[in-house]
Amino acid sequence: MATPNRNSKKTPTTNGHTDGKPSRANYVHERLSPRTDLEAEGTKNVAAALNGILADVFALYLKTKNFHWHMSGPHFRDYHLMLDEHGEQIFAMTDDLAERVRKIGRTTLRSIGEISRNQRILDNDAEYVDPTDMLAELRDDNQQLTKRMRAAHEVCEDAEDIATASLLENWIDQTERRTWFLFEASRQGGADGH
Repeated sequence: MATPNRNSKKTPTTNGHTDGKPSRANYVHERLSPRTDLEAEGTKNVAAALNGILADVFALYLKTKNFHWHMSGPHFRDYHLMLDEHGEQIFAMTDDLAERVRKIGRTTLRSIGEISRNQRILDNDAEYVDPTDMLAELRDDNQQLTKRMRAAHEVCEDAEDIATASLLENWIDQTERRTWFLFEASRQGGADGH
């Protein structure tokens, strides 16, 4: 039996057009995808959902660090440390999100430009933001992220991708915890201290 030549190039599949040119997406997919038992359409949908979340997570990470760096006021230490902890937790999601997309045979974000084109969490470039407004904005952003992760979880269920769904469940819990802390920290106390 002849041994296949490892240096020979495999011809990429065509894009279905009569011009016979290879589809760039198929060509890249064939070279970068590990094999998975999940259906191609399902992995495409899961990857799209995860890449959107990944862009939002990068945006939320940078906003959280921005507010951490620019915190001021009488609660500086508490808020500064809380946002640092939140930033670490948010950043920890990025590698797992991107690697999950790769594990299911798809490609992920490649640049800051791609993040900015896909993010739905808005940047805040204001020179000064009041500390309570910072906390409220991050609370709302974390709530948005939770909502998007729940929607992605449904996409995973449709694709029968239980591993990604499981990761999302843990991240939803972490994000709900951050939302809770931000809600409690941003409440205005009454005369009784509550």
